[in-house]
Amino acid sequence: MKCPFCGSPDTQVVDSRVSDEGDTVRRRRRCNVCDKRFTTYETAEVRMPQVVKQNGQRSEFDRDKIRISFQRALHKRPVPTQLMDEAISRIIQKVLSVGDREIMSRQIGEMVMAELAKLDKVAYIRFASVYRSFSDVDDFRDVIREVTKKD
Repeated sequence: MKCPFCGSPDTQVVDSRVSDEGDTVRRRRRCNVCDKRFTTYETAEVRMPQVVKQNGQRSEFDRDKIRISFQRALHKRPVPTQLMDEAISRIIQKVLSVGDREIMSRQIGEMVMAELAKLDKVAYIRFASVYRSFSDVDDFRDVIREVTKKD
């Protein structure tokens, strides 16, 4: 690792610590030439799969789209932000665990629905109405029956 102050490659690690989450390593380093100290952080580079939409188009995976979907569905619902963030993290872990270069947008939508069903039934119905393109009241009734049957 080159020293950011003098550019020397002659540095040594003084201290290493793993983050509380276990996904980052923090290293304190010292330059053997200028004697200055600096910190580096190491994380694994994770490549998210491409999302294949219904029409066959491909796009980059976007965490913000999932967050926005949750925020819209949970608008004015009594669900703490922390629970929403945890649900989003679970979805991202599932997407990564698939291990493929591509994932269908339908699969992500189903993951969002499953997490919303655990968090808040009203939010689940809101999301389902848009995601499944409800066209009439009967579609709402069907989902409400589905949700109440699970309880």
